[in-house]
Amino acid sequence: MPDRPTQILEAAARLIARRGVRGLRVEEVSAEAGVSTALIYYHFKGRAGLLRRTLEFINRRAVRYTDAALDASDAPLAQLTEMLLLEFQDIPQVRENSAAWGELRATAVFDPDLRELLADATREWTDDLADLIRRAQAAGTATPGADPQAAAERLSALVEGLSERWLSGTTTLERAHELVRGAVAAELGPA
Repeated sequence: MPDRPTQILEAAARLIARRGVRGLRVEEVSAEAGVSTALIYYHFKGRAGLLRRTLEFINRRAVRYTDAALDASDAPLAQLTEMLLLEFQDIPQVRENSAAWGELRATAVFDPDLRELLADATREWTDDLADLIRRAQAAGTATPGADPQAAAERLSALVEGLSERWLSGTTTLERAHELVRGAVAAELGPA
């Protein structure tokens, strides 16, 4: 059984994925988590703190399932490809994470505090991808002239866009995987 703060964050992520952020109320999260609103205020100081920590929770959860790519191979380009593909898994936790991330990104358009947090999280992700690209270039398995940071930004943006299409049913899981593999090959050479 998860501890209370984790239980609250799981409930918040579920609600954000299902209903979005704009109408999210602390009372709804407390009902979903089976805890009192006072406990949410105690742990998170209010709705803004809850949203901030939920974003952090979603990021940590994504890192846990995408880091499996690092164990799948010793080749940096293969690790990069697998890390991107793991963003598309037909399991509830990944679907929930992807939907919640999209909702948080949409809300950040109107919320400067959330925008800054999302920018930081996105920068960490693209930095991790760029590092794998540099390692692949050093190993001679990726196009040496490619700008690692720019390639990482394009690939992460593609994954976010494809994620929205996959979640909405306008792109299949198989097609999303095919497009990611093709994008990595076009950006950096075959994996």
